[in-house]
Formats: sequence, C-alpha cells, structure tokens
Amino acid sequence: MTTGTLIARIVPPTVMGGRRARHLLERNFLVYRHAWIVVFSGFFEPLFYLFSMGVGLGKYVGDVLGPTGQPITYAEFVAPALLAAAAMNGAVYESTFNIFFKLKYAKIYDAVLATPMAPGDIAIGEIAWSLFRGALYSAGFLVVMWVMGLMPSLWGLLAVPAALLLGFAFAAAGMAATSFMKSWQDFDLVALVTLPLFLFSGTFFPITQLPGWLQWAAELSPLYHGVVVIRALTLGMLEWSMLYHVAFLVVMGVVGLVVATRRFEKLLLA
Repeated sequence: MTTGTLIARIVPPTVMGGRRARHLLERNFLVYRHAWIVVFSGFFEPLFYLFSMGVGLGKYVGDVLGPTGQPITYAEFVAPALLAAAAMNGAVYESTFNIFFKLKYAKIYDAVLATPMAPGDIAIGEIAWSLFRGALYSAGFLVVMWVMGLMPSLWGLLAVPAALLLGFAFAAAGMAATSFMKSWQDFDLVALVTLPLFLFSGTFFPITQLPGWLQWAAELSPLYHGVVVIRALTLGMLEWSMLYHVAFLVVMGVVGLVVATRRFEKLLLA
C-alpha cells in the first residue's frame, strides 16, 4: 500500500482540501481591510504585559537563570514567553469565537460549500488566516524586543516561524474544539483552558518552581513547548531537546487539523 493511498483512507480528498483554501483566505483579507484596527489591536496586549511585568516588575526580580543555566535579565526571560502567549491567544480566539459565529449564525460556510470548495479547504483557509494574524503580531513584537535589547541573538529571527508553528497547533486544536460547541456559554471553557496555560507554562517563572505534580502537568502544556523553543531562539541558547518540543507542536497541529476537517464535513455535508 502506497503512502498516498494510506493518507487517502485516513483523510478523504473531500476533507483534506487543497489549493482552493486560498479563496477563503482572500475573502478574509477583503473583509478585514476595512477593519484593520481589529487585527492590529491584538499586538498591544503582550506589549503591555512586557512593560508592566518584564520591565516594571523585573527591576525588583533581578536576574534569573536562562535555558542553559546562564543568568539573564527578567525582561529577557519574560519577553519571548509573551511572544508565545500572543501567538496562542491570537490563534485560539480567531479559531473559536470567529469560527463559531461564521458556522452557527452567519452561515458563511454553507455558502462556501455551494462552490467547489470542500470542508478541508475551509479548515486550511481559516487556519492560514489565523497564522497570518499571528505572523503580524509576532514580527511586530519581535521588533520591539530587538529595539529594547531583549533579543541578544540573531537566532531570534526564527522566533517568528516558531510562533507560527505554535499558532498552527492552537488554531487547529481550537477549530476542532469549536466544532463540538453548541452555544456561546461553551466558550467559558476556552478561558478555563487558556488562562492556566498562560500562567503555568513557564511564562513568568521557571516551571521548576512548581510542585512536582504541577510541574509534570505544565510539561504537557502546548504553550510550554512553544515558550521553550522561542525563548531558546531569542537568547541563542539552543539545545537538541528543542526538536522534541517542535515535534510535539507538529503532532498537535496535524491531529487538530484532521479532527477539524472531519467534524466540519459531518456538520456541513450531513
């Protein structure tokens, strides 16, 4: 059995999508070109956290240990984690609230399926749009970090693709979760999941400061894996273990994409 045949059995062609996904991406560009401030506003939240926590509180915290045990400033420790958190939040909110409205109320996807597009095209197109917004936030935030001297290594330029990988993982998982939601009340669960991830994924302090069982739970956090990779890149402190964190996010994104496309096929084609 060839690899192509195996993939086709697991993910049918009507689900996988393809080049038509770009049309949905173009549609989102056209819609948001008159509401660019909505897209741009997401850049400021991590920036406010950086100035308040990294710069303000950092004066009292002093130096902390970096990924390889070297002392770094608290701002250098927090800034890449906030970049990862921004990628997570942007991907989650775009792939949950907006997708739910389009699916349940605006009925946009019903109209989309009247064209040759497939459910897989919808999933890929919407995730690509989430990644585009994430790229804008990540690049802008990285420029701020560079101006403030918080990116001591040129490896930090790879933080943008790393943030996109993190965004892909969360966008795919968020879209898959949205396909199971029935009402707006279900979105309380989104905050219930993202807030602990934000607080306990090594964002503001090393997870080694947590109790043993909570430290083990934090290592299962997708945001933690993104924080480790982005922090190592911006500081230039690279280790082979980064490949494990990258693989974790890739697997999460692929599984989320497969679930999302299958669920959208069931919801829209049934």
